Amino acid sequence: MGLTAAPLEAHDLYRFYHAGQEETLALRGVSLTVREAETVALVGPSGSGKSTLLNCLAGLDEPDGGWVAVMGERITRRPQTERTSLRARHIGVLLQSGNLLDHLTVADNLRLAVSLAHGDRRGTSVEAALAAVGLEKRATALPVHLSGGELARAGLALALINEPAILLADEPTGEVDAENEAHLLDLLVRRARGGGSNLIATHSAAVAAAADRVLHLVDGRLEHG
Repeated sequence: MGLTAAPLEAHDLYRFYHAGQEETLALRGVSLTVREAETVALVGPSGSGKSTLLNCLAGLDEPDGGWVAVMGERITRRPQTERTSLRARHIGVLLQSGNLLDHLTVADNLRLAVSLAHGDRRGTSVEAALAAVGLEKRATALPVHLSGGELARAGLALALINEPAILLADEPTGEVDAENEAHLLDLLVRRARGGGSNLIATHSAAVAAAADRVLHLVDGRLEHG
């Protein structure tokens, strides 16, 4: 099957977890495409497989079946160094936690991300990235000194510093208040208008309402209709 040039495409993803003799099917044949300049919300109850799906799409985890392509290049079943390079060039990842290295300041975390992209980046400056999420005054802070909301905003700045083709975000507004949620949503909408693509796993009705499409994941399967 030929690959498309969509920023993100996944075909028939399966992911199993084993605990003793018990087997959990976290993903059951998930296929999706995120087009250029599109924001897609991924919704579903806790435990439905949203985080597992994002990890597979980002190349942080390998699916047991199926494949993922980013900008027309397969990211599945490739050496870790190649997956890391593809992720640095094309994907911004925002997890629910653990986005920042604890021993680096916020600004130094962003500078590290810039260095990992080498000469393939087209991103904004560290100062501009922090200003976009309202953290310009927290550049020299260590992650341990940030609030939950500040950590979420710093993680988003880190994910977007290299202006990736696709942003994969897991509950980006889960720890922020309504005012900051509106600010971050405006940032993501403007990013899409500029050609960027966003796939956002969320429980937020506001995020779902702002998306171009909403995908419903239930028990590891996408529900249609």
